[in-house]
Amino acid sequence: MRFLRLLLVVIVVLPEWADAQSFYAVRRERSIIGSVGLGTSTYFGELANPGDNFDTKPSVNIGLQYFFTNRVSVRSELTWFQIQGDDAKADDGSRVRRNLSFTSNNFELNATGAISLLPMGQRFYQRPKFNVYGFAGIGVLYSNPKAEYQGQKYALQPLQTEGVKYSRFNLVIPYGLGTRVMLNPFFNVAIEGAYRATFTDYLDDVSTVHKDPASFSDPVAAALADRRPELGLPAVAPGTQRGNPDKNDGYFFLQMKLEYYIPDEVFWNSNSKLYRSKRKAYYRRRR
Repeated sequence: MRFLRLLLVVIVVLPEWADAQSFYAVRRERSIIGSVGLGTSTYFGELANPGDNFDTKPSVNIGLQYFFTNRVSVRSELTWFQIQGDDAKADDGSRVRRNLSFTSNNFELNATGAISLLPMGQRFYQRPKFNVYGFAGIGVLYSNPKAEYQGQKYALQPLQTEGVKYSRFNLVIPYGLGTRVMLNPFFNVAIEGAYRATFTDYLDDVSTVHKDPASFSDPVAAALADRRPELGLPAVAPGTQRGNPDKNDGYFFLQMKLEYYIPDEVFWNSNSKLYRSKRKAYYRRRR
């Protein structure tokens, strides 16, 4: 695994290092940033233990960011991340007796606008060595909560444990803050924290009340809807509170990202109108 990481670093950095020896590498217009990020994801919902913000899972993302001005940019990112919750870890005795749990592998695609505190400079390599930025936007989330029962994992959404056929796709509102440190003319390191407000209370398959167990045609669905009997406790009565429908679920990312300034000609032909206009603007600023 270490060898693969080292190989990836060499593949990415070596060509740019060689190109950087050329004067023309710095003269190229570079208003687009490509990024890769690693970090943690934290879930907030009915199965989270209040106050335990260190119960995190991994997250990985890739993205592109384009600067319209030296402070304003737009970006799009694709993120894979995991979240989980388990009543068995809760401090509340009633939560432990409820005995619900879930894990979920998720994907999020978003588009956000960002504003930097300090101007980036006329050229990409003239940017500040340290900067702070804020961002907000909109995204689409795919989630698929699962639970383990008798040694096998089951997707919970098709089972309709509360009698609700909710969607696996939902809108989210990402917003957060980040800091960016310049490593060299071509690379930055950024540290970013961002919350996702969602429009669903079913990231964890828990929201409202217990359904009548007699209404289930699938015994697995009935067993996963009320897991108290697994602890030797009596089943709850239909209509008993199972979750909190008054508050939607959410999640938080804390990530470190490696950012690379990509030459504009990778995306636009040097004969294109946009590319020519950007070059003209650059030379006008130099006069």
